[in-house]
Amino acid sequence: MTNTNTGNRNTGDWNTGNRNTGDCNTGDCNTGNWNTGNWNTGNWNTGYRNTGNRNTGDWNTGNWNTGYRNTGDCNTGNWNTGNWNTGYFNTKTPTTVNCFNSPTEREVWDKAEKPNWIYRPSTTTWVSERDMTNQEKIDNPTFHTCGGYLKVNDWHEEWRKAYEDATEEEIQMVRVLPNFDYDVFEEITGLDIRPKDGGCEGKTVEIDGVEYVLTRK
Repeated sequence: MTNTNTGNRNTGDWNTGNRNTGDCNTGDCNTGNWNTGNWNTGNWNTGYRNTGNRNTGDWNTGNWNTGYRNTGDCNTGNWNTGNWNTGYFNTKTPTTVNCFNSPTEREVWDKAEKPNWIYRPSTTTWVSERDMTNQEKIDNPTFHTCGGYLKVNDWHEEWRKAYEDATEEEIQMVRVLPNFDYDVFEEITGLDIRPKDGGCEGKTVEIDGVEYVLTRK
């Protein structure tokens, strides 16, 4: 394979910058793949000085953090040592989360069965140089260095494509998620997944103080 590195002491392909070990990095001193920024150890980081994967922000130790200086995973905010925190200087992992804008026990959400199709929409897609149109090459002049470009997808279109491949059973799995709300789901995804047959499927009834979601046998 021919390396397409721009910079010094790069090991890997399509790197823009210096002293990178890995592939498809934009920045300097990265160890890992698909990093945008500098001094990252890990993969898919956007930011600087991250140790971990898929961080958006800087100085994170952990994975999937949005923010700065987090030690832990899935934090939004800064200086958190714990997981799934939104805010600053938190050491505990919260037991409740907001699902469809309503408080939910994290354990309930984690145990809820979720269909694969809701994980398919992607905010971005890597387009290699050989697949780029002439207009895309004009709009993304660094494609020669990177070997392609990162395309920002239409979010609602991504959801529509995933929905079209889902079975009715998989769609129903979304309707019965904790605190599911049709309006919130439609606002996020652009999809109205209310039952089209005019029946009771997906509706809730309360019996002896307990809510039940109606499903089709």
